[in-house]
Amino acid sequence: MNSSTVIFYILAALILGGGIMAVTARKIFRSAIYLLFSLIGIAALYFWMNIEFIAAVQIVVYVGGIVVLIIFSIFLTHDSGGEMPEPNLTRALFAAFATCFACALTILYISKQAFIATQNVTIEPNVKNIGRQMLSTTDHGFMLPFEVVSMLLLAALVGSIVIALKTKPSPSNLPEGDALEAEKK
Repeated sequence: MNSSTVIFYILAALILGGGIMAVTARKIFRSAIYLLFSLIGIAALYFWMNIEFIAAVQIVVYVGGIVVLIIFSIFLTHDSGGEMPEPNLTRALFAAFATCFACALTILYISKQAFIATQNVTIEPNVKNIGRQMLSTTDHGFMLPFEVVSMLLLAALVGSIVIALKTKPSPSNLPEGDALEAEKK
């Protein structure tokens, strides 16, 4: 096993470990930090493949944009340090079944795919060519995904504002029995 393979496996472990910890962590802030590690691992994988521009976009858009907005919205909520409720068993079993089903479908699809070598000349992956291809409206352009990413950033911004604006109900607005319990906490 050469060093390139070892680096790939380390990055894959970072990405998968961060993703699994992000969805299983009980504290929401820790979950966001694990998501940050997973997204940084993906950017490192792009750097490892010598696709520096996409790695920089990954860091700027997802690490610098989405995760920072998520962390700000967590801090702006009233109970940012509290634990999330434990998931019920049926939901956990359904998630495990859905994950296994998706993995099986992916493996089946890849095994049935006939990969054919092409004679086309590859495009040099520099910033000029990537920008031209990304903003092109031709058949092989990426204008639509580029706009979808901008909508994703807008949705993350609106979502973080909505999460931040949720207020904790005051004891005066609750029924009398619930108000006593809220005051005890």
